[in-house]
Amino acid sequence: MPQTKRHKVFISYHHDEDQECKDRFVKMMGSNIIDRSVDVGDIVDSHLPLDEVRRRIRDDFIADATVTIVLIGRCTWKRKHVDWEIGSSLRDTEKNPRCGLLGIWLPHHPDFNKEEYDPHLIPPRLADNCAGDDPYACLYDWSNQAMDIRQWIHRAFKRRKRTPDPNNKLRQFRDNRKGKCSRGWQN
Repeated sequence: MPQTKRHKVFISYHHDEDQECKDRFVKMMGSNIIDRSVDVGDIVDSHLPLDEVRRRIRDDFIADATVTIVLIGRCTWKRKHVDWEIGSSLRDTEKNPRCGLLGIWLPHHPDFNKEEYDPHLIPPRLADNCAGDDPYACLYDWSNQAMDIRQWIHRAFKRRKRTPDPNNKLRQFRDNRKGKCSRGWQN
């Protein structure tokens, strides 16, 4: 099997619930990736305008990444920062080229290891890009095999420049969504 390129990845996840999974993921991937993720406390947004927070996410953290990985836990769909990170990753500007995108179901998610999934239990912007026969983003179940994940990342990297463009039309979250994690978002 040919060796795939080592990519710079931005990992989007629910910091309060899934930090341990993110840490395990980065440790497992080791030198297979270059981690460009935001750590807890990197962006303090309590007194910043929303546009400034969004700019910092894109320009200070995602700008150098080539692929964004969304670790999908039970409540990831609710998180405003996850929505902003996905939206910023899908924008294609001169300063910040578009990232590839993929989602990885965490083992505690209700749809982990199922044939079909409820699109309301993943971030809406990710769900919009997983639809159809040839989606912009693909979803995978958590794997402990770094080489499998490395291939998923490389596939997402190759899809990032294709047309049609990814769907980034949703209005960005202003706040975290309300509701029980198991019920998901509704239109």
